[in-house]
Amino acid sequence: MIGGLLSTIQEWATGLGGFGLLIVAALDSSFLSFPQVNDLLIIYLSTKRPELMPYYASLTTLGSLIGCFMLYGVARKGGEVFLRSRFKASHVDRGMRLYQRYGLLAVIVPALLPPPTPFKLFVLLAGAARVAPWRFGLAIALGRGIRYFGEGILAVVYGEHAIELVRAHGVKVGLALAGLAVAIGLIVYLTRRGRESAAAR
Repeated sequence: MIGGLLSTIQEWATGLGGFGLLIVAALDSSFLSFPQVNDLLIIYLSTKRPELMPYYASLTTLGSLIGCFMLYGVARKGGEVFLRSRFKASHVDRGMRLYQRYGLLAVIVPALLPPPTPFKLFVLLAGAARVAPWRFGLAIALGRGIRYFGEGILAVVYGEHAIELVRAHGVKVGLALAGLAVAIGLIVYLTRRGRESAAAR
């Protein structure tokens, strides 16, 4: 039944093109869950219309951003009490420790990884921790943007084989993209630190 529902959603979203991707991504990142549907839709549509890949990836990223802000807003209003009423205390505590140690990377990296990564928990943690909306939005845009544009590029380069690549090696692809995001973050951090040191001299 669930498989049939997901197939129906895919057909409906495919018929709407980019707008369908935006809606599905918003729903998936908020209160519903459609595992890997966004990823497969981007690859499928980008394979059919490679020239529209940036359009598809952009709207999917925007949709995910909208959905994430829905969760973020709920958690920001309810705080940590809201989280502990809906998740196991051990999961919340572990997430809090990761968030306190790695900051927004604790949001960016899960945003790059496929299910069963508990991405929504980190979105809710950001809301409960009252992270500035612009910082949260930037982290989500970076994480999801790298993921969806990366998959779009795979579709353009490998065609329909990209679907099997993501299905069979989704975690590895996600980890590779996460490594890229961490490397970019490290470069930005070191560059900023170097400029601050030079200015202090």
